[in-house]
Amino acid sequence: MSFQIVATETVNPLALEANIHSAVATEKVDGTCCYVTLYQGEPYLWARLDRKPTKQAEKRFKRHRRSQQSCEEFSWNVEEDFKSVPEAWIPAHRVKRHDGHPVPDEHGHTPGWVPVEKSNKQYCWHASAVDYEARAALVLRPSAGDENMLEITAVPLDDLQEQTLELIGTNVNANPYKLGSKKQPVHCLVPHGSIVLRKPPAVDFQQLLCWFQEALEGQVEGIVWHCGDGTLIKVHRHHLGLKWPDGDPRLSNRPVVVRVEGHSRHSGCLFALFSTLNGRGFSRLQDVQFDLPES
Repeated sequence: MSFQIVATETVNPLALEANIHSAVATEKVDGTCCYVTLYQGEPYLWARLDRKPTKQAEKRFKRHRRSQQSCEEFSWNVEEDFKSVPEAWIPAHRVKRHDGHPVPDEHGHTPGWVPVEKSNKQYCWHASAVDYEARAALVLRPSAGDENMLEITAVPLDDLQEQTLELIGTNVNANPYKLGSKKQPVHCLVPHGSIVLRKPPAVDFQQLLCWFQEALEGQVEGIVWHCGDGTLIKVHRHHLGLKWPDGDPRLSNRPVVVRVEGHSRHSGCLFALFSTLNGRGFSRLQDVQFDLPES
């Protein structure tokens, strides 16, 4: 049984309750979710990893959902129904618990995190955006001095603790922002909620549809509204039946300046490569490239 999420002309009552009309509208960035928190006493980047049910448990769950039209009252066997996860795995903050065990969501998955260790090749692109010796991460964010300008900079991991971010780049989600190349992949982290939309549309189906299709600022994957009570409300272009990406995304066409310095130039390190560009500006994010020697 497959499902498709679609937007309707009626605003969700939960969004109204959270006062979405007064919320801060931000760009939904197309990447993979990350989290910064302590690991073995040090600030670390963590990658998203959902704990999923085994094939047999998933079949039982789907049969129950088809027969009941709901996932409620389904009984999970916490010890046997789920695939193993790494020992360091932790559930996400908002995951509910029962008798001390994390409870799966309506899809049978339990959102969580695993630390990004340099030795784990599965997360090599995550690892390229952090330098644990320097205790820093490569971050893409709006420049403090010019709201029209983005900056790529090295941010202390201590300053990012307990924040979620989006990893974007060459080898993430087919690279919609056209960062880097196969010869020299580029990956960086975008703090969630950091790219505020200056002229967002009203929370209205037709106005959202028009904005996504016609506004320059509307060339984004979606919108995330950050409500005053901490609630996050999201809408994706797909929810309105629109393509993504559709032409060049707004983010990839924004000007950017590189502010990364003080990193040793050992081979293959993104921090070292960005250090060679310190102070340089580019008219578009997708134009950032390094002066590599001919091989």
